[in-house]
Amino acid sequence: MVEYVMNNLLERPFYLEQLISLKDRQLIKVVSGIRRCGKSTLFDLYEDFLLGSGVVRNQIHRINFESPEFAAEDFLSVYNRIKSQLSPNLMNYILLDEVQNLADFQKLVDGLFILKNCDVYITGSNAYLLSGELATLLAGRYIEIKMQPLSFAEFISASETQDNLMLKYRDYIQNGGFPYLLQLTSQRDKNAYLDGLYNTIVLKDIVARYSISNVAMLNAVIHFMFDIIGNPVSATNIANTMTSGGKKISFHTVDTYLEALEKSFVLYKAERYDVKGKQYLSTGAKYYLADMGLRNYLLGTKPVDAGHILENIIYLELLRRGYKVFVGKYGTREIDFVAEKNGEPEFYQVAYTVIDGSSNGKTLERELEPLREMKNSYPKFLITMDFIPAASYDGIRHINALDFLMGKTSVDSRL
Repeated sequence: MVEYVMNNLLERPFYLEQLISLKDRQLIKVVSGIRRCGKSTLFDLYEDFLLGSGVVRNQIHRINFESPEFAAEDFLSVYNRIKSQLSPNLMNYILLDEVQNLADFQKLVDGLFILKNCDVYITGSNAYLLSGELATLLAGRYIEIKMQPLSFAEFISASETQDNLMLKYRDYIQNGGFPYLLQLTSQRDKNAYLDGLYNTIVLKDIVARYSISNVAMLNAVIHFMFDIIGNPVSATNIANTMTSGGKKISFHTVDTYLEALEKSFVLYKAERYDVKGKQYLSTGAKYYLADMGLRNYLLGTKPVDAGHILENIIYLELLRRGYKVFVGKYGTREIDFVAEKNGEPEFYQVAYTVIDGSSNGKTLERELEPLREMKNSYPKFLITMDFIPAASYDGIRHINALDFLMGKTSVDSRL
């Protein structure tokens, strides 16, 4: 069992620094992410920063719309309440948690934003937050900070020691990165927490918001998707596979459920991209899961999935680092990830191991081949769990996955 040092608040510097850099800028700061990934704690951290930088308590106005206190409120009454408490001639910091729970919340947000002495921050657990009327009202006037559960490096930062990363990786993929789990010690308590979290996400963020009547079929689709992470899939073949297995479901229903799971930040869709043709493809997309703890809670641990689990974790890490991530196609070859930032692509192959004594190096060559075929100078990486010295094959850098996740990605420039 991994022991953790817990302060009052677990630091999330990657996200906190983004908020700090945006302080007092004329933009609405939108923190989005799956339920319980740490959005409210981020506001706690930011509030502490504000108070430590000379802002007084009366300048901070914070509401959590999950509180029953606001269940019967309308946007106008909340607006008037906040406006009456504003400090004149000073900047006021408005922090609104889970604002989508308030009817017509977009009118509240827009009304506060246009006041000259308000700096507005909001969180939400559903992409609905930035769809429809709010997106229209705030076009060009907001910036989104996409938050996830703990990265592996954040998970390790909460640990008493930085050694034995493999054991900690095992714990990380078994229980996931939801911050509150770090306060629980027994597996029974962790499972109970994940059970409650899963059911809250399904019932509050999906069933209620999308008026889904067949909860059993929704759960069947979720089980299916959790089981096939990292595999090319479409709504049509999901529907066909489930129907042939005795659960009759239409393409349109599957499509609705997938959209709901994406908008609740449970699943991420990686579109397929043709590197040669420089175009997006309509088939061959893959789905990845926001957190492995939810998967293991539903399906149990399956050692044969180690490669797909690692692929999922690398995908999320690339998103955290600000990349747009696609599944790659180069001619007839498949590339796990095309990661693009500032118009510059990088290419990644991910495998749990390429060390196979019986294959005479064929496993390594199979993983390198798609990257070798590309005759360009863009960075190319092979990421595995193999513990080997830093290596380069024709410019393709072979990096240990734990080093990559911990930010130790530099390879000797002489290679």
